[in-house]
Amino acid sequence: MKVRRQSVILDVIQQQAVRNQEQLRRLMRTAGFDVTQATLSRDIRELGLVKGGHDAAYQRPVAAGANGHSASSVLNRAVAEYLTRINRVQQFVVLRTGPGQAQLLGVALDGARLPEVVGTIAGDDTILVIAQNVRHARALVARLEGLSRA
Repeated sequence: MKVRRQSVILDVIQQQAVRNQEQLRRLMRTAGFDVTQATLSRDIRELGLVKGGHDAAYQRPVAAGANGHSASSVLNRAVAEYLTRINRVQQFVVLRTGPGQAQLLGVALDGARLPEVVGTIAGDDTILVIAQNVRHARALVARLEGLSRA
C-alpha cells in the first residue's frame, strides 16, 4: 500500500504543480487514497521531495550529478554542513546532525555509494550506517572525519 501510495504521489506532482500538503491530500483522495497529514508528511520526507522551481511546487530531488555536482562533492558539502558527531560501535557508525538534517546527509551518503557502506537508516538528527565489517567502519569514520575537517 505504501509503495503504491508513494508512486501515486510522484505521479501527481509530475502531472501538476502541487504547492502544499493540503492540495496534495485532496488530489490523493481523488486518486483513491484517504491519507492523513502525518502520513503525507512522512511520505514527502521519505521520497525526498523538495519545493522549488518558479511555482514553488513539490519536486523530486535533483539527482547528484544532474546539476553539475558529483556525488562526492555533494557528500563533501553535506558532511561539512550537517555532520556534528561520529561514533563507531563494531561495524555500526552513528552520525549525528542538527535537527532535521539527517535525511539530507543520508541522501548524500547513499548517493556517494561508498564501498564501506552496506546501508543507512536516517531519522531526524541521527543516521545509522552499517558497514561490511569493523575494518570498513573504521575506514568510513576516517573518511568522514577527513571530510568534516576539509
